[in-house]
Amino acid sequence: MKPSRNFDEVCYPFIHETSVLCDFEVITDELCGHIGAAWSHTPTDMPDIAADLDRLQPLAFHVNGSIRGRLAVDEQDIAWLQSRLNHYRMEVAERLKGFVLPRGTLPVPHLHLARSAAKKAIRAMVRVEQEGKTVPDVLPRLCNLMCNFLFTLTLVINQRRGIDEVAFISKSYGPLSKDEI
Repeated sequence: MKPSRNFDEVCYPFIHETSVLCDFEVITDELCGHIGAAWSHTPTDMPDIAADLDRLQPLAFHVNGSIRGRLAVDEQDIAWLQSRLNHYRMEVAERLKGFVLPRGTLPVPHLHLARSAAKKAIRAMVRVEQEGKTVPDVLPRLCNLMCNFLFTLTLVINQRRGIDEVAFISKSYGPLSKDEI
């Protein structure tokens, strides 16, 4: 497939590449969009979360260009996000017990979708590196933090709203039944 000569028919200059690097860039674009959607639906009585999402969203685009272009995230970004994750984990320490079904009212679904996109970005970085392109260590570290941060925010928002998560009990990974022993 060849790109059109009409610039309006080309959504991204690298869209026709076959490398996973382009997929990574599309995934981090998706991540940025989900964070923006979550930010736009953050309740007005949660300005701390809105401010954190406002700072987090550009980091997704900085991660996006940091393999093909110049590295645009650093240890200060890691330290900031780790501190915010620690802050919110203290707020929901009693809720951090296991898997939950990804549901809730806005912006919780967007946060779960962003969390999933962060995982996809990490997986794409694994493949980019397999293809022989160097991936700076700070990028998967930051995306892993983003994933955990976004999940924790879902717990915080639900707790502040008085909503309990629905626990997910895996039939695949749970304890063996008597019949399986």
